[in-house]
Amino acid sequence: MGVVDTALVGHLEHVYYLGALAVGSMIFNFLFWGFGFLRMGTTGLTAQEYGARDRSKMMMTLARVQLIAWAIGTGLILLQTPIILFSLWVIESSAEVAHYTREYFDIRIYTAPAILALYGLQGWFLGMQNAKYPMIITIVHNVLNIVLNIFFIQVLDMHVDGVAWGTLISTWLALGLGVWLFFKRYKRYVSHYIQTELINPDELKRYFAVNRDIFIRTLCLIFTFSFFTAMSAKQGDMILAANTILLQLWMVASYGIDGFAFAAESLIGRYKGSRDSYKLKQAINYNLGWGLALGLFGTLIYGAFGDPILSIFTNNEEVIELAHVVLFWTVMAPLVSSVCYILDGVFIGATETGPMRNTMLAATFLFFLPAYYIGTYFFSVHGLWLAMVLFMIVRGVALGFYLPRITSR
Repeated sequence: MGVVDTALVGHLEHVYYLGALAVGSMIFNFLFWGFGFLRMGTTGLTAQEYGARDRSKMMMTLARVQLIAWAIGTGLILLQTPIILFSLWVIESSAEVAHYTREYFDIRIYTAPAILALYGLQGWFLGMQNAKYPMIITIVHNVLNIVLNIFFIQVLDMHVDGVAWGTLISTWLALGLGVWLFFKRYKRYVSHYIQTELINPDELKRYFAVNRDIFIRTLCLIFTFSFFTAMSAKQGDMILAANTILLQLWMVASYGIDGFAFAAESLIGRYKGSRDSYKLKQAINYNLGWGLALGLFGTLIYGAFGDPILSIFTNNEEVIELAHVVLFWTVMAPLVSSVCYILDGVFIGATETGPMRNTMLAATFLFFLPAYYIGTYFFSVHGLWLAMVLFMIVRGVALGFYLPRITSR
């Protein structure tokens, strides 16, 4: 969705539309990724309950995550005005970018309950060893969003408001599909729902203990990408537009590799729950192998076709030229990032979230920020990208040191 949105908006008359999309997306990444534990934590816990064959706990985990998701989503809508005012105050952008960012935000904020509920539902499906339903939901969500965005922008001559409306409508329809799929296959699990267990203090404590670390880890990740966008905006609309396109290429690679990270979450959780150490180690090795292979493939593709790919996103020659200057950092990204993506999945599935928190804090504050300030001083525009690459490498290496604690238990 991000790729198509960027390509559509990148071909509009003014670059500040692309800047507004970048800043608006960054704000929602901060809001929604911050609650990514609703998916990740749910997958690990459900997978372990699946391995232990405890249907009651499986159902109650889903019920609790939905309760939390709807409460948070509603709260975000109620707090929308202070959120957008604070965000635009923090981000130094042009007046045009700020104006259209506000327009985008005011529409898309109403996706909050639906997107968070989808996080929980898809995490639960993955924990149930069912990757097919999340795939169906994601494909339908993407196709609907793309079709609607093309209609709103190309036919109705809208701009970032068209992207926001497309996202809003497609997200609620995707949630409806997810609920239908749940009742289609898992209706019998509803009988295991116990109303008095919904607010079980011990279970909620367990859920939030796991998700506290994931939340801190995710906040660091969001901070890094948000800092990247904010520093790009500070350098002007052209730099922001170029970096936005390149960052989309990072996202494409990361989401591809995340397929195996999600598999790791499901399988590691399942084999930890069933106490099958042999298959647990197998799952780690296979997912690391596939993740590295896919990362290498992404690096080769970007290296061979980087320039033609940039032309898909925009016809603005100045933006393409600026992106080309730092393109080689994006070429490196899939390979150097693959290990940390897969290991995130391993540690989430094992619900060993403390190491994820610790390594992310170190990578962000001991490496990313110093690398940015030092790198920018010596290497100008390359400093920001150097910091991003170093951030990914440190995450993977540091998590590797913690890996024996999972395989030895």
